[in-house]
Amino acid sequence: MNEWQDAEQHVERAHELYELGRWDEAESALRKAIEVNPYQAEWHINLGLTLAAAGRGEAARKAFERAHELGDGLEVQACLEISALLLDADRPEDARPWLEEALRRDSSSVDAHVQLIDVHALASRHEEAELHFYLAIQLDPENASAFSTLAESLIDRRKLERAIWCLQQASKIDPSLPRVYARMAYACSLMGRHERSRQLYLREIRLNPGDADTIVDLGRLLVDMHRTTEASEKFRRALELVPDHLEAHLSLGELAAGDGDQPAAAQHYRVVAKLDPRDGGGRRRLARTHLDQGTPRDVRLSQVLARQELADARRGDEALDFEDLRERAELLLDLGLAREAESACQLMIDSRPADATAHHLMSVAILASGRTLAGITAARRAIRLRRDFVAPMHNLAVAYLRRGEVLRARYWVREGLAIEPEDPGLRRLRALLRLEGVRSLGVRLSLVLRPSRKNAY
Repeated sequence: MNEWQDAEQHVERAHELYELGRWDEAESALRKAIEVNPYQAEWHINLGLTLAAAGRGEAARKAFERAHELGDGLEVQACLEISALLLDADRPEDARPWLEEALRRDSSSVDAHVQLIDVHALASRHEEAELHFYLAIQLDPENASAFSTLAESLIDRRKLERAIWCLQQASKIDPSLPRVYARMAYACSLMGRHERSRQLYLREIRLNPGDADTIVDLGRLLVDMHRTTEASEKFRRALELVPDHLEAHLSLGELAAGDGDQPAAAQHYRVVAKLDPRDGGGRRRLARTHLDQGTPRDVRLSQVLARQELADARRGDEALDFEDLRERAELLLDLGLAREAESACQLMIDSRPADATAHHLMSVAILASGRTLAGITAARRAIRLRRDFVAPMHNLAVAYLRRGEVLRARYWVREGLAIEPEDPGLRRLRALLRLEGVRSLGVRLSLVLRPSRKNAY
């Protein structure tokens, strides 16, 4: 009997520690109770909540799954807790079956419907998201989370007036709902109503002065309003609250780069790359900053960073966005790493075989490596995929000039200028073709034989 009483006391103590935010001690107390009686589903739920509060999502999910196995009438709560963690981990499709089970067990679960709004919206199944919204408000017309969650779906679809209305309803029901005015501000900014957006951000900050995310969002709005001094102050304020705030460092880096202060930009981008090494955005910006400084040492550092980016992409640890791959390829081209750029372009083509841009960048990389015939083939493939694509036409003209095939070069110059008469690269090539004979072209070709992004786009 004493052992059971001790277990209950451990649970009571865990509750006290949880309220104090002492997660490690609360976890320890709960585990001691569970050692005595491992079949109490409620204790596993409490353990999961404690672990989730401590930011240990995977361990929390295992605790909730154990509670789900034990049952005791807590299956629905366990399902909802598991699905919430999966949504936080950006795994909406994994969350979906748990929510569907919750509804099978309790068709009146408003929380399950609200989470399913999020699940379907993230998968662009917006009609299904709206269906669950209406089911939720039928059960609870005053559910603020239902309105605010649907608003996110509406923002994604750029149905901004409806999104603002939903957020207004949510704020009337629950004025303390986190970031409700910040989301209204974001919707207003997308509509170009910048001053109204700024006022809403300030209102959110007055309610939650320690919300670094909203302060950063306001800073970005101020950048859009060309009030960069105020924006910088906001970003620095956010760093006072959260010194490792990734977006604040990234934004300050962008401001510094825009002002031409490359050392300051590099300092912030270095922090971004350290804080989130799996996201190459900071590392790519750092590489470009070093490249812009232009010293041999800086260029070497850029090349090291760019090769690290390519190695990450090749490993395939996570699905890469097509635009991420494109940024990698363009960076490698700008650094003169043509062979490495080919590898990045191949990843783009593997991702989207029918994408004209991917084949065009491949042609740029191949031509830069000196393999003219292969570059011509890749450029022609890009044009077959997109008949009005001027950039590969420019590169075909350059490639044929390399080979001394002036008539073909003239053909592609004419084709490109018929689409974009003011294209500066093609106009220079046309002037060169008019002024020079075939024999003397080779002397001047060095002016146009570098298919950089400036010529290619």
